[in-house]
Amino acid sequence: MGHRRVAVDRIIIEDLFLRCIVGVNPEERIKQQDVNLRIVLHADLRQAGRTDDIEDTINYKAVKVAVRELVEGSSFQLIETLAHEVARLCLGDPRVEQADIRLEKPGALRFARTVAVDISRTRVDFAEPPAT
Repeated sequence: MGHRRVAVDRIIIEDLFLRCIVGVNPEERIKQQDVNLRIVLHADLRQAGRTDDIEDTINYKAVKVAVRELVEGSSFQLIETLAHEVARLCLGDPRVEQADIRLEKPGALRFARTVAVDISRTRVDFAEPPAT
């Protein structure tokens, strides 16, 4: 009887600096602000290790391009929402079992280098609620 291995392997995209409209204050809704992302994708990478074939892994360049498109085209009020949507996008690849997102908004608070949220999501977090 075989059982599914929980992914312990991770692909990490560190310090992805992007710009977007994010914030609740009127001045934050006018021009793009800097955000910094750390994306950790949990997946089973054993097959890629055996084959050395890009088709057997998560193409991190493609992830970066998709995340950049999402973030730079967004205009959320909360960094929590933006991080949640980045996680949803990453979990669109069926090989990704969990997405951990750290999203920083440098300069959001005076006297603080950055404000950040850290979230972890799995596909279950995006399942439709049961019909009532």
